[in-house]
Amino acid sequence: MALSACVALVACACGPEKTKEDTAAKPSQPSAAARTETPSASAAPTREQHAPRTKEGAIQRYEQYLHALGREDIATVCAVAGPGAKKAQDQGFGPCTSTYTAVFQMISPTQKKALQTATVDPQRIAVRTPDTIEMPVEAVRADATFSESDLGSYTLEYLENDWYITD
Repeated sequence: MALSACVALVACACGPEKTKEDTAAKPSQPSAAARTETPSASAAPTREQHAPRTKEGAIQRYEQYLHALGREDIATVCAVAGPGAKKAQDQGFGPCTSTYTAVFQMISPTQKKALQTATVDPQRIAVRTPDTIEMPVEAVRADATFSESDLGSYTLEYLENDWYITD
């Protein structure tokens, strides 16, 4: 149960570190920090193409996050969860890189291995708007079982030409 709470809060906390200028940006207007700052943005170039603004694109991006979580690939995890960073940091959580290091320790080796090849059942996700998709934990297909307290459910939003975990 602690893992889910930490992962849920960290998903909001991960991503580009924001300057004082960036924190003034409105949520509907993502800041340039997502494209320019490190360490999160440094992971983005490893993916040469953005996920398309489709249900399939959101699934592709979320699977990238799940696989990175299983590999303990902090740069990719924080890049995907980028724009939600400010929420958890405002609640007292540290930057994505330090917080997810703790999360990685809470995931069992069996779960980590399962996450590396996890897929998403497209029939189990909910398209709320063309730019907002809900990924319930029940949509994750893996060799290990995940519950709301293990992994949690996420909201992905299409921002700056890609899908990001925002909640």
